[in-house]
Amino acid sequence: MSESLSILVIHGPNLNMLGTREPEIYGRATLAEIDAGLATQAKELGCELESFQSNHEGELIDRIQQGIGSMDGVLINPGGLTHSSVSLRDALASTGLPVLEVHLSNVFARESFRHQSFISGIALGVISGLGARGYGVGLEALVVHIRG
Repeated sequence: MSESLSILVIHGPNLNMLGTREPEIYGRATLAEIDAGLATQAKELGCELESFQSNHEGELIDRIQQGIGSMDGVLINPGGLTHSSVSLRDALASTGLPVLEVHLSNVFARESFRHQSFISGIALGVISGLGARGYGVGLEALVVHIRG
């Protein structure tokens, strides 16, 4: 691992549509704006950040696996795969890295199927319902945890 922390940010399916997709639920911030804010915050925290988004489960898993040995932690919004993907959960668990799960909306105030997460059981923590701000809270918490 490098002297500077390296954090992998994973954005799951449909998050490329932020800003226009159901803004009453997900807010008006675009994915590019969220990533730009995280990049600025990462510099302030003295860490490197790589963001990756895909609508394809296999691509997300491939990118997570590529982070083994080069990343120090994973900040993830798995989107709809939160509730359906054992494979994504297993990929995250196999890295041995600390994982922090983020959701823009309060999943517990929504449909009951969204209350189940395959990721939460292996995550350091879960941030849900803070909108785009939740990513920044998650990044800070992840960095503080890694640094001890």
